[in-house]
Amino acid sequence: MRQLGMVIDLNKCIGCQTCTLACKSQWTDHDGREFMYWNHVETRPGKGYPRDWEAAGGGWDGDSLKPGRLPRLAEDYGIPADFNFESALFHEGKQPLRPLDAMQWGPNWEEDQGAGEFPNGYFFYLPRLCNHCTKPACLAACPRQAIYKREEDGIVLIDQERCRGYRYCVAACPYKKIYFNPQAGRSEKCIFCYPRVEQGIPQACAYQCVGRARHVSYLDDEAGALHQLVSVWKVALPLHPEYGTQPNVYYVPPLSPPAFEADGKPSGKPRIPDDYLRQLFGPDVDAALATLQQEIDRKSRGESSPLMDMLIAYRHGDMFRLSRPEGGQP
Repeated sequence: MRQLGMVIDLNKCIGCQTCTLACKSQWTDHDGREFMYWNHVETRPGKGYPRDWEAAGGGWDGDSLKPGRLPRLAEDYGIPADFNFESALFHEGKQPLRPLDAMQWGPNWEEDQGAGEFPNGYFFYLPRLCNHCTKPACLAACPRQAIYKREEDGIVLIDQERCRGYRYCVAACPYKKIYFNPQAGRSEKCIFCYPRVEQGIPQACAYQCVGRARHVSYLDDEAGALHQLVSVWKVALPLHPEYGTQPNVYYVPPLSPPAFEADGKPSGKPRIPDDYLRQLFGPDVDAALATLQQEIDRKSRGESSPLMDMLIAYRHGDMFRLSRPEGGQP
């Protein structure tokens, strides 16, 4: 089985949500999917979307599935609101745009809040989508065998004919990236834009990224960004590797400006706490950040850095390698 994956450089994500809109407009804009965001960008630190998904369980404990809970529509996803578009946009004496009903939670509820106190506040953006895991807990939890991995690219899909909406998959996914469609009575999730991939076109979220933060290739393509960033340079890491699902969406962790001392001078210590990044990406994040800084310094001195050239992504098309590598196996 081959595995298509994605690397997202968090140092280039500007939180513009273009990827979210690209996915939403293409896949989840109607039919019980109003609250679904197969791709979204959340501000970290924060509770995320759905709220407190990291505390909702799921994943693996060795070879055993860990119990997980179902997110609640109002409390964790947030019921999509209707807005006063008519009075705000088309009437005289236009009113400010606001929701018609009181909202308690929703996507991006904590956008740009972060943590820390002035002058050492900090936050960064974390795009999230289905990880198309090598060991997907959702697949193992489904009693209907409706979830499967495609051998040609490792994309995890739900057979809508077999699914009966039992939602064991929703509870089992530790990233809470499977959603239940109440109108269809079935579970739905990111399909990694496989109809586009089959035509050699990158995923909508990756192709539309204005920051050129997303690289797409096969893990066994030695010239591709995934192999280079994950296996050679080792600067791209999975989110919460302790969940045991072996994700195939990887992240280049965020570098940090220095924190300020009480006298206003830079301390030399990163503003984003190392412990927080270890909590997200595991202990390998220290070495990854050191490599990134080393190669940035090299580039600043005018020396060659293949790693920085790859991450800068001078040519948009070079970020996507969807064809079979020459001499490789299908």
